[in-house]
Amino acid sequence: MIENEAEIQRMIESILDSRKYRRLGVNPATIQDLILQEIQNHKPSKHLLKTVRRKLHNIVAPYLGELDYPFLSKQLLDIQNPSPFSPEILTFCRKVLAGHASTAERLPHLREFYTRLFSITGQPNSILDLACGLHPLSFPWMGLSQEINYHAYDIIQPRVDFLNLFFETLALKPLAKNIDILVHPPQIHADLGIFFKEAHRFEKRQPGCNLKFWENLRVNILAVSLPTQDLSGTHSLLDQHRFLVQKNLPNHARVRELLFENEIVFLIEK
Repeated sequence: MIENEAEIQRMIESILDSRKYRRLGVNPATIQDLILQEIQNHKPSKHLLKTVRRKLHNIVAPYLGELDYPFLSKQLLDIQNPSPFSPEILTFCRKVLAGHASTAERLPHLREFYTRLFSITGQPNSILDLACGLHPLSFPWMGLSQEINYHAYDIIQPRVDFLNLFFETLALKPLAKNIDILVHPPQIHADLGIFFKEAHRFEKRQPGCNLKFWENLRVNILAVSLPTQDLSGTHSLLDQHRFLVQKNLPNHARVRELLFENEIVFLIEK
């Protein structure tokens, strides 16, 4: 059995130093949280490690074919006119967003997406982009002021470094941080929280965790988006994901829906 902190730390270091995760920069708090959850099942250490590795893979699998951030950073620095609306920046952001399925699906209607979103929420002066992935590169289509406090949270360190370079290039504050938001929910107050295409993955990691997580966020409105179809595009997930949101709503919260072709956004006003 894993019985003390030193053993837990050795397990964390073993996973982080494995070939699969060595260069990914995964936040150690994520691995520790998985270990502490599984210890409660009283598994022998060999089985515990196997279970933790499997759960960690489910969390970071979308990032294992991760982009070449040093190469992208060089391309970004070479752009001569790095304003949020320059053709060079728009082309660069489109290329990067197309590299991940979740953001690529939104590309055909980016402008419409944020127009509809902000018509309900109002234009925020502060945002928490939770488990952000590459979503901050959608900023040029948001139509927001460069004075905004745009806080972005992710567990992949090379990506966080790249996002801060992107923010600085666009004259935004470099507010991206490597934080496991399930373990350490942000305590910053913001007009809008963005939690796109992650709530269902959080449920797989820790069933029922969204309720407490959403309650702890200090945002006026929380925008939770979920896919409307499965990966094959043959089965609707609308009823399943509406149920997920309803069972995790904080007390007295009101919710509105924005429906797009591949995505539904639940606007939760606490």
